[in-house]
Amino acid sequence: MTGVPTVLDERFRTAAAASGELDVAYDVLDDTPVGRLLVGVSERGLCRVGFDPEPEAELERLARHFGPRVLRAPDALDRVRRELDEYFAGRRHAFDLELDLRATPEFHRRVLEELDRVEYGHTTTYGALAAQVGAPRAARAVGTVMNRNPLPIVLPCHRVVGANGSLTGYGGGLDRKEWLLRLEGALL
Repeated sequence: MTGVPTVLDERFRTAAAASGELDVAYDVLDDTPVGRLLVGVSERGLCRVGFDPEPEAELERLARHFGPRVLRAPDALDRVRRELDEYFAGRRHAFDLELDLRATPEFHRRVLEELDRVEYGHTTTYGALAAQVGAPRAARAVGTVMNRNPLPIVLPCHRVVGANGSLTGYGGGLDRKEWLLRLEGALL
């Protein structure tokens, strides 16, 4: 038995994404300066950026949080891909994407909204973010939120450093965190 012809498969995926029948359209970007990224978009906006994706685990997570209709549909991610490319080339300092954080707990969402205010080329600390969301003793909890950030790079958890300015923890690895901070000029 032969598989579905490539042209027909591409047409099906494009039509499915355009129809609004998908819960999440995703693609794996193999050629970014920080390695492979899995990106997913729902009808509400960008819902996932994942480092070193294990597609089965990521797809299971997307289906659990957003619905079972998850399909690789690269065309649906053109805008996300373009903005990431511009960012990695140093031409974009802020993302202009709709974000879908509905699967994110309320405290996490508040922290991520505050994180989104940290400007390109600047850093903040876990403690400062905790204070900004009205929980000054919750620096560790903020660290957990950063570790579970569903949209790294776009919601810039790489801009959060230790109280003494040291690079601490990053879901994508400290080498990526350092690379992103150097790209933004926050590290010399």
